[in-house]
Amino acid sequence: MHKFVIVFLLISKVVFSQTEISWETLSDVEFSEIYLKEEDAYVLYPHFGLSIMELAGEEVLLSGYILAIDPMERYFVLSQNPFAACFFCGSGGPETVVELKLKSESEYFKMDEFVTIKGVLRLNSDDFYQCIYIFDYAETHRR
Repeated sequence: MHKFVIVFLLISKVVFSQTEISWETLSDVEFSEIYLKEEDAYVLYPHFGLSIMELAGEEVLLSGYILAIDPMERYFVLSQNPFAACFFCGSGGPETVVELKLKSESEYFKMDEFVTIKGVLRLNSDDFYQCIYIFDYAETHRR
């Protein structure tokens, strides 16, 4: 009986350990402009707040709209807004999109599909060519 309880507790920690976050959670970031020599341009550099830094490396859930940026290359992002009103079109900021590093090669999405995604949150302030938020091991979460 004791072994069953221990196994159940371990499994429940893994299964139920995801934290559901909102787009408001991801707004705990401020930006400053820095000059990027290789682009000969000023870019926004993120300064993450404590609440979002505490979630780094944790498995989280977030709902939003899929932007199929390059489906052939499996490049998808999750957006707070549909494509017509997304960050790239001038609505919101870099904190309103999350780059998805998909766990499965078979995962496929349509543009503006509304989904809940589960992934391990990574904060990115080093690579200007990626989003500031990345979900590693991303997959569709089915309730």
